[in-house]
Amino acid sequence: MIIYKSAAEVDLMREAGQILAESLERLQVMAVPGVTLLELDREADRFIRSRGCVPGFKGYQGFPNSLCTSVNDQVVHGIPTNRKLRAGDLLSLDCGLIHEGFWADAGVTVGIGAISPAAQRLLDVTRQALATGIEQVRVGNRVGDVSAAIQRQVEEAGFNVVRQYVGHGIGRDMHEDPQVPNFGVAGRGPLLKPGMVLAIEPMVNAGGPDVALLGDGWTVVTVDHSLSAYFEHSVAVTPDGPEVLTALSPSPVRRDV
Repeated sequence: MIIYKSAAEVDLMREAGQILAESLERLQVMAVPGVTLLELDREADRFIRSRGCVPGFKGYQGFPNSLCTSVNDQVVHGIPTNRKLRAGDLLSLDCGLIHEGFWADAGVTVGIGAISPAAQRLLDVTRQALATGIEQVRVGNRVGDVSAAIQRQVEEAGFNVVRQYVGHGIGRDMHEDPQVPNFGVAGRGPLLKPGMVLAIEPMVNAGGPDVALLGDGWTVVTVDHSLSAYFEHSVAVTPDGPEVLTALSPSPVRRDV
């Protein structure tokens, strides 16, 4: 069942999204060679709590940390460890928080130091695929329009979308209806209406689309060990077009924490 949000509820989700955007911005600045994944996790937890929010991932279905950190061939849901980042790594940061009862969920992949041209192209294509999908978040379109746009962008570039994991509706729960795959047929799926909020998250592999789950029960990796990238925003459907709730505004309310 799709849960439609009131204007007041979208306002709260917008506030949540801004706090999460600030958190991810800080983490990207911290992500340099020599920094450990656990240091990034601790900063995410500290910052989110400093803003009066709850780190949504911590304890969610048993996840042990406040931040997902996935490196190189790790696609999503990587558990932070004492692993030190190295120049040339690709690092995906996925984070969520709860503000006044509402979730924000977003993520980004960044290069650590100088990265290869091939890795940079993977980042660029994945980022653009998210932007292309968001452009389809318009009243009267369907979820399949978002999915098909993402798939087309990725496959025309010679990459592959992951099919086992998809985007989702979001609100008082992190995972709500509808599912938002990164592949599909335009014109199909649930109709987009005002009040819907979607977490759109293309996961793109440089090699084949197949993934596997590691023994920790969380970390998803590419089967062929190719690089993977991921970008995510929480997006509201409005009569005026898509509103990205987790994009950093030009003038955040507080930047002194």
